[in-house]
Amino acid sequence: MQATSESTAHPPNAHINNSQVPKHEQLRLIILKLAKEELEPGARLPSERTLMDSYGVSRITVRAAIGRLVNEGHLVRVPAKGTFVADSPVQSTLHLASFTQEMEAMGHVPSTVVLVAERLEAPDDTAEALGLAPGAEAYHLKRLRLADGRPVSVDDAWYNPQHAPGLLGIDLSGSVYKALAGQFGHQIDRARQSVRSEGAPADVGALLGTGTGAPVLAFDRVSYSGDLAIEHSRSWYRSDRYSLTMEVRL
Repeated sequence: MQATSESTAHPPNAHINNSQVPKHEQLRLIILKLAKEELEPGARLPSERTLMDSYGVSRITVRAAIGRLVNEGHLVRVPAKGTFVADSPVQSTLHLASFTQEMEAMGHVPSTVVLVAERLEAPDDTAEALGLAPGAEAYHLKRLRLADGRPVSVDDAWYNPQHAPGLLGIDLSGSVYKALAGQFGHQIDRARQSVRSEGAPADVGALLGTGTGAPVLAFDRVSYSGDLAIEHSRSWYRSDRYSLTMEVRL
């Protein structure tokens, strides 16, 4: 998120009273209304002192309210700059699709910056995942993925060259899954994937604009066409611009 100057919007004309609802929760709702209805994504929140004076509450109360909104993803703290309204995240359901297909299905405009496209000795865990011999080479593709011009993820993927010969010679700024199906006859039809939260590595933080150590969603996926392991990928998504939803049934 790019820091902007402090918003000129005034705190809402609301009051905090002594009731069964804790003051920090009353203030949380006031600030949430301000962030959703009066401020644009990226706008800076009024200072702690302004909020304290406007509502007659302590700094502890202000920080408790803001802290909850940060944890909920509505606000983002930027060290030495202030607290800002978060971007609205891309809402994704947990299903098998390429980044391009997923963004287009949700009405976003996807784009890609190809950072690395090379044939290189595969890491040991990748060789094992793709069914390659230790020390064998694979296609390595690293890309920055954007939605509506804003960085969303960094994808670092490896492909079994036996199943996609000539992959590095095609346009890699679009859907690789579409190319695998259309040009190499391998439709990705299942995947084994894990997701966890971690601090952004330095290179990922720089590319996503979050800085090192910022919370990101880290995906590790092995994608298959039938019984063939085609792709082993690691992806890091900005947690303030991408979220997962899923339906769980008995």
